[in-house]
Amino acid sequence: MQIRDLPYPDPGVADARSGPRFLLWLGLNQLGGQFKALAWGLLHFCGVAGLPLGVGRAVQAVVDRSGSALVLAGALIVLCGVAITLGDTMLHRTAVTNWITAAARVQQLLARKASELGSALTRRVAAGEVVAVSTGDVEKIGWFVEAVSRFAAAAITVVLVCVGLVLYEPALGVVVAVGVPVLALAVLPLLPRATRRADIQREKAGKATELASDTVAGLRVLRGIGGEELFLGRYRQASQEVRRAAVRSARMWSLISAIQVLLPGLLLITVIWYGAGLAREGRVEVGELVTAFSAVTLLMYPLRHFEEIAMAYSFSRPSAKRAARVLSLRRATQPSGAQYGSPSGDLYDPATGVLAPAGRFTAVVCGDPDAAGLLAERLGGHPATDTDGAASVLLGGVPLDDLALDEARAAVLVQDKDPVLLSGTLRDLLDIPSSGEVSAEDALKAAQCGDVLDALAQASVDTDGDPMRTRITERGRSLSGGQRQRLALARSLVTDPGVLVLDEPTSAVDSHTEARIAEGIKGLRTGRTTVVFASSPLLLDRADRVVFVHDGKVAAVGVHRELLHSTADYRAVVTRETEEEQLGGITAIDALKELEEIEESA
Repeated sequence: MQIRDLPYPDPGVADARSGPRFLLWLGLNQLGGQFKALAWGLLHFCGVAGLPLGVGRAVQAVVDRSGSALVLAGALIVLCGVAITLGDTMLHRTAVTNWITAAARVQQLLARKASELGSALTRRVAAGEVVAVSTGDVEKIGWFVEAVSRFAAAAITVVLVCVGLVLYEPALGVVVAVGVPVLALAVLPLLPRATRRADIQREKAGKATELASDTVAGLRVLRGIGGEELFLGRYRQASQEVRRAAVRSARMWSLISAIQVLLPGLLLITVIWYGAGLAREGRVEVGELVTAFSAVTLLMYPLRHFEEIAMAYSFSRPSAKRAARVLSLRRATQPSGAQYGSPSGDLYDPATGVLAPAGRFTAVVCGDPDAAGLLAERLGGHPATDTDGAASVLLGGVPLDDLALDEARAAVLVQDKDPVLLSGTLRDLLDIPSSGEVSAEDALKAAQCGDVLDALAQASVDTDGDPMRTRITERGRSLSGGQRQRLALARSLVTDPGVLVLDEPTSAVDSHTEARIAEGIKGLRTGRTTVVFASSPLLLDRADRVVFVHDGKVAAVGVHRELLHSTADYRAVVTRETEEEQLGGITAIDALKELEEIEESA
C-alpha cells in the first residue's frame, strides 16, 4: 500500500449497512498499512518505554560507582534514542499514508456512486450533504482509520510496561499496574455524552453546509428575487448554532483532557511518595525508584492515544454514518449480467408507449416538465425510482436494465435540462470518448456556438485569441445560460452516441438561434437515433415524428402540423392556450400560421 498506488483500479464494495461497519470495512481493506503502522508504533513506544530503564540503571551505576554498568546504561539509552527516532519517523510516514489512503478510498467510492446514480443522487440526498461527506467527513473517517494502529501500539506498550515493572520491582510495579488502567478507563463515563455532543455538532455543521451549497447554487435566482439577505440570515443563524454546538462539545473534551492531566499527576505523586518510603526502608534501590518514576512519567505519552482514539471515533462515527447512507443507495434497477453485445435499433418504452425509430429524429412533448425529465432518464436506462414496477426500456429489443451501467450509457446518452460544465479549457470540455465521426468544429457549428467562441476569444489574454485554449470557470458561471446550454449540446453531439436523448436543449436561446440549432441537430444526426423533449414549435416542426405524452401515456403520434389541427391537448401544450382559446380554436391556429411564416422568413 503506497500513496502512489492511488486511485485504486477497484476500491471495492463498501459495507454500508452502518457507520461502524463502514469504518471496520475500511480498516480491514488496508491491513497491510495497519500492521506497518503497528510495527513502527511498537518500535517507537518501546523505545520511549525503555528510556526509564536506561536512566534508572545509569543512576544506580553512579551510586554503585560502576563504570561498566554506566557504559551499558548509556548504550541502552542510545539504543532507545535510535528506536524512538526511527520508529517515530516511520510511524508518522505510515500513519499519514493510512489516513490519505482511507480518505481517498472514500472519495473514490463517493465519486463512483455519483457516477452510478447520476442526477438521481440529488433527488435522494441533498447536494450539500454529498459535498459535506466528500470534503470534511472524509478527513474525519481517515483520521479514525489511521489512529487505530497507533492506539493499538500504545495499548500494547502500556501493558508491556506494567508487566515489566511488576517483574522488575513488584512493590512499585503493582501500584503502577493498578493505577494505569484506572487512568485509561476513568474517562469512559464521559465519552457517551461527549459523543452525543460531537454528533449534534456534526449534524448542525452538515445542515449549514447543505444550506450554503444550495444558496450558492441558486445565487443567481436569489439575486433576481431579492432573497440574498433572507438566505444570508438563515445561514448566519445556522452557523451560530454550529458555533454553540462546537463550544458545548469542546467543553466536554476539555473536561476529559483535564482528567487526563489530573489523574496521571495523582498517580505520579503516589508513586513518588510510596517509593520514597520504600527507599528509606531499603526495600528498593535508588535506581529502581528512578526507573518507576520515569516509567510513570513517560507512560503519559502513550496514554494520550486513548483520548485521541475516543475523539477520533466520536467525530468519525457520524461522518461514517453519512457516508454509508450515500453509499448504500442503489440503482432502481440492477443489470442481469446477460451478454448482449452492443444493442441498436428502435428505442421503446413499454410503460408510456414512446417509440423512437432507429435513425430518426423524434420529438416528445409532455405537458409536465418534471415528467419529461423523469422519462428522459428512463429512456437512458437509469431511472430515479422503480416504484411503479414498469418494464425496462428496450433498445433493439434488449432491456436496458439488463445492461451494465457503462454499457447502457454508451448506447444511450441523456443530456438533462440543466447540464453541468466542468472547469477547464474548451478543448478539455470537448475531449471526451466519442465515435470520432463528429469533429469538435462540426459540433460547435451545429450547436450555433459561433458567438460563444468569439466571447471566449475576447475574454482570454494569454491564449493568442484561441477560444479552444480559453478556460471555462466552474459550472460555466462566466457564461450566460444560453451559452452554457449550447456548449453542453456541442459536447453531447461530439460524443455521437447511437441514441441521443436531449431534454429541452434550446430553452435558454432566442427563436432564431433555436431554429438554426434544430437544423444543425437534424443535419449532424442524420442516420442516428435522436430523441428531443421539447414544446417549442421550432424544434417540433423539424422532427421526423412527434410523440405526445399525456397523463403518462402516448396520446398521439404524427408530425407537428398535423397534431396541431387534430389534437387539442397537444395544441394547448405547444401554444400555451387557455381553456377559452381551446373552445374558440381558430385563434390559436391563426397565431400558429403567423408564427410559421416568421420561422420560414428566419
